[in-house]
Amino acid sequence: MLGVARFGAFFLSIALLCPAAASAEVRIDVPGAADEVTDAVRAASLLVSTEAEDAETVQDLVAAARADYGRLVAVMYERGFFGPEISIRLNRQEAATLSPFSPPAQITSMEIRVNPGRAFRLGSAEIAPLAPDTDLPEGFRSGAPASTPILREATEAAIAGWRDDGHAIAGIARQSITARQREGVLDAQITVAPGPLIRFGDLIPEGQDRMRPERIREIAGLPRGEVFSPAAVETSETRLRRTGVFRSVALEERPPSADDTMDIGATLVEAPLRRFGFGAEVSSTDGAALSTYWLHRNLFGGAERLRFDAEISGISGDSGGADWELGGAFSRPATINADTTLVFDVTLAGLDEPNFEETLFEITGGFERIYSDTLTGEIGLGLRYSDITDAFGSRDVTLLTLPLGLTFDNRDDPLDAREGYFAELALTPFAVLDGSGDGGGLRATLDARGYLALGQSDRHRLAGRLQLGTVEGGDFTDLPPEFLFFSGGGDTVRGQPYQSLGALQGGQVAGGRGFLGLSAEYRADITDTYGLVAFVDGGYISGEALWDDSGDWQTGAGLGLRYNTALGPIRVDLATPVSGDDAGQSVQLYIGIGHAF
Repeated sequence: MLGVARFGAFFLSIALLCPAAASAEVRIDVPGAADEVTDAVRAASLLVSTEAEDAETVQDLVAAARADYGRLVAVMYERGFFGPEISIRLNRQEAATLSPFSPPAQITSMEIRVNPGRAFRLGSAEIAPLAPDTDLPEGFRSGAPASTPILREATEAAIAGWRDDGHAIAGIARQSITARQREGVLDAQITVAPGPLIRFGDLIPEGQDRMRPERIREIAGLPRGEVFSPAAVETSETRLRRTGVFRSVALEERPPSADDTMDIGATLVEAPLRRFGFGAEVSSTDGAALSTYWLHRNLFGGAERLRFDAEISGISGDSGGADWELGGAFSRPATINADTTLVFDVTLAGLDEPNFEETLFEITGGFERIYSDTLTGEIGLGLRYSDITDAFGSRDVTLLTLPLGLTFDNRDDPLDAREGYFAELALTPFAVLDGSGDGGGLRATLDARGYLALGQSDRHRLAGRLQLGTVEGGDFTDLPPEFLFFSGGGDTVRGQPYQSLGALQGGQVAGGRGFLGLSAEYRADITDTYGLVAFVDGGYISGEALWDDSGDWQTGAGLGLRYNTALGPIRVDLATPVSGDDAGQSVQLYIGIGHAF
């Protein structure tokens, strides 16, 4: 039977009066129930957890047993048993009858017995009124299995439907839940109170230090005067969070005013203004690469970001000499609208590659636009100057560029993706301002990646990558080597020497106008910390813009080890050429942070 007792909080000031608890084990019996129900009873029981933690006093066990009646009733209700009989016995006496002021001296036996009774089904299942297009859970219907979760889900769906339609304070007016024990039927009649149609008022920021309130409102983009929408509140919170200025962002609804407008409070905690970091990679052919950056998150109090980067690569490698690069970037969110960021980039670099040398200066300005959680775009205007020495001799080239980009990304984790897709399309129309020729052309690249978990678990998965590149227009002598394509190395074909495949121009190796890259990986988690990878890469370079049969292929394959960290997996890959005269004769080592793609 179901034991019920009234009890209150009390304090015992003399610890010596507390009898010691015994080391008896809790016996659980749920006759006729599935193992899942028995496991749920065990997991919910305070008596079980208190005994397992070696309770210091008998009073601890008595208190836990008395609290278990309500907890176990809730467990049964969640599984559709609305007439359970629960008995909790200590020393063969019902725990509900034990006085907390005079407990037994010692506990020698503990037993929980739950008779679930019959599983109930829904009789009448009514909830009204509902907003248009409200989707109630499939299980909330007459004849379906009854449970408290399905009642809760139906109630939440009804309220969410009204809130999505602008009724921000929708709630439950009344409800009648009746269990007909003889029939094993649960009747549910729920009445919803939609409340008035609410419109957005002001965003009220609190807790900020350097951020100006007007800029917080611009960045959040809360649509003042428009009909309330939970999605709009969530979007505003996301916009504030992605600036990187705040360590914590929490938006909460304020009580509505008499004119049915609702202010939204923004509780903010700013992150440290400055940050710096560094990175390193090692390859047996590409050499070592070291990088560092310095970042200011909030330059003028409006979430303006200033970042400087420095990198040196090709240290002690077989990929020519050392390369260096210095860069600066400035960005200002919420320019033009809340989802558009103004960006400026400046780059100064010196490249000493196997097939060319180049010193370049580039400045670009433009806008980045976030269209959705998965889609972003960018447009800009750039000026690029290059001092080049390659297969065509020494020359200076100046280009005016119009970089355009579109990125789709729905990966579950950008650092260690297990499901989803990534695709980045870049189009760069260019005009030759200073070179041996005139006119212009178009450079286009596509980087597409997909990730697929095998089976129910994501411990085994496949990853694939497709890279396409083409340059149309412009003389070879007017194209910076970086505009052309090479294959080989950690970014294209592991196992092959860095930039070992290009296109022959007058007997000299230069970059190609067309590039096709294919990569496939099988990834397996051995433990939560370590993983193994098997991979194969292929690269194709052609002298023409299209991927015809005039070019050459190269392939490589290998095995890798992954060590998972909070910053992403540390990658160690060993690869060997599969094609060419050196097939299987050499091994290349690659070490870095993050997967190859």
